[in-house]
Amino acid sequence: MIAVRLPEDIEKRLADLAEATGRTKTFYVREAVLEYLDELEDIYLAEKRLGQYYAGNDKGKTLEEVERELGLVD
Repeated sequence: MIAVRLPEDIEKRLADLAEATGRTKTFYVREAVLEYLDELEDIYLAEKRLGQYYAGNDKGKTLEEVERELGLVD
């Protein structure tokens, strides 16, 4: 279980939406997290990898290396 504190204006919008649709606030919070979690993972993992690259801890790969590893080259 997770407890989340929201700014008052967001809490009001969420409550209004729930009341207008007959759904719970929990339903909409769950939907928002599920919808956005994939994007957050991509962003933060990409930022981490980029930081490693700039710090010299990751040399990166060329397109040809990636294609070869994935079996995309004839």
